[in-house]
Parts: sequence; C-alpha cells; structure tokens
Amino acid sequence: MRSQPRETTLSLPEDGLSRQHLHHETLLVLALSLGASAVSALISFAGSLTKPGGLKDQAATLNRSLAPDRPWLDLSWQLFGITTALVPVLLVAHLLTRERPGGRTGMRAIGFDLRRPRFDLGWGVLVAAGIGGSGLLLYLGARMAGFNLTVVPESLPEVWWKIPVLILSAMQNSVVEEVIVVGYLLRRLDQLGWSPMAALAASSVLRGSYHLYQGIGGLVGNMAMGVIFVWLYRRWGRLGPLVAAHAMIDIVAFTGYALLARKVGWLPTA
Repeated sequence: MRSQPRETTLSLPEDGLSRQHLHHETLLVLALSLGASAVSALISFAGSLTKPGGLKDQAATLNRSLAPDRPWLDLSWQLFGITTALVPVLLVAHLLTRERPGGRTGMRAIGFDLRRPRFDLGWGVLVAAGIGGSGLLLYLGARMAGFNLTVVPESLPEVWWKIPVLILSAMQNSVVEEVIVVGYLLRRLDQLGWSPMAALAASSVLRGSYHLYQGIGGLVGNMAMGVIFVWLYRRWGRLGPLVAAHAMIDIVAFTGYALLARKVGWLPTA
C-alpha cells in the first residue's frame, strides 16, 4: 500500500468568491456542525465540574434510547438522528463542487471517494489498531485519576436493531468528523493562507473541544488523535483511510461495550 504525493496546488473556488466569503463560509459550516458541538461540550463540561461529586462518578452516554419501551418509534428516531447528522457533510460536498475547473472537485478533492479502496481500508485497519488501544488506556487512566467522566458508549434496549444502529452511528460519526474537521477545514484554511502548523492546531483543538463533555481525558486524547490524523492526511492526501480508521475505532467501542458491559471487571459502567 504505497501512498501517493498530495497535490501541491489548491484551486480556489469559483471566480468572485473572496477570502472574506471563504472565511464566512467556514464559520457557518462549523456553526452548523462541530463548532456548535464544541460549544455544547463546553457547557456540558462546566455543568459536570459544578455538579456535586467527582467526574468519574458522572456518566456521558453516547447512544441512548430516544423512546424507551417503544422500539419501532425508537428505531425511527435513531435513523432520523443518524441521517440528519450527515446533512453538513452534504453541504460540504456541495461547497467543494465550486472549485475552479482544472482541479479535483467535490469529495474527490479531499480524497473521500472509491478510487483506492484497498489503500483506504488497509491503512485504516493499521491506524485504528494503533490509536484504539492507546486511546482506551488513556481513557481508563484519566478516569482513574478523576479527570474524566465514565463514558457509556450505548444504553440502547436489547432489541434486534441495536447492533446495526450502533454500527451506523459509528460510521456517521467518522464521516462527519473527518470530512469537516480534516478534509474541509484544512482545505479552506490552506486557501485562506494559514500556515500548516496553524491549520493543524486549529483542527486538533476543534476535535478535542467537541469531546470535552467526556472530561479532560477526552479533550487531550482527541487532540492527540487530531494531530496524527492531520499529519497522515497531509502525507497521503486522502481522507479515506482516516474515515475507515475512525469508523473501526467507534464500531469496536460501541459494539464491544454492548457485548462486554457488566461482564468484565476492567470496563467501567455507569
């Protein structure tokens, strides 16, 4: 699996779109997606800090039932939430199609396509294996030290659609986060004239900030993951491996918790 050098020239969007327009566009995309999630996470973390008791005695639940004791209604809400969360990704795809002729446009411009599936999946597995294990150790250590809430990946009822919905949720998370916080954001910051280090810092801090609801461990761990993902994206010029890696990490976390919670002693539960 050999990587290919990334294109060194970026085509600007269509004629007449100024840097000010690009700046406003980027802020609006973030405000509709992960930027809003970052503000929500900050408010949530402030609430956890001011709540009686330690952080590790509180829980952050990721996939919860939206209609308890009504499985079909619950399934409808779950699928509605997953699909609507992908709307900002469709917006980004639309915005990227405005690139000038002569360069790659749309999702192909950020390497999120089906041109190199073996490369994407192969490197995705390796990256997931490396980050997944270290991320789990960091979480357990941060929780033990009192810096993190107890993360509950799922609290869905025991119904037939539980595992499929968890897998879809993991895939949705990976697509939304990597397309917006890596592919789109880095492309726009490059076009706005940001230095590579400044863009790396912005992407990594954003990734960490919308995980702050989990605690300091969630912030630091995801910032570190952000640095690695930006470096790999710059090296490969493709988002595919990062989406695959993120999806695998979340699938293992969500389904693993569903299968192992309260069955093994080392896995914290609420």
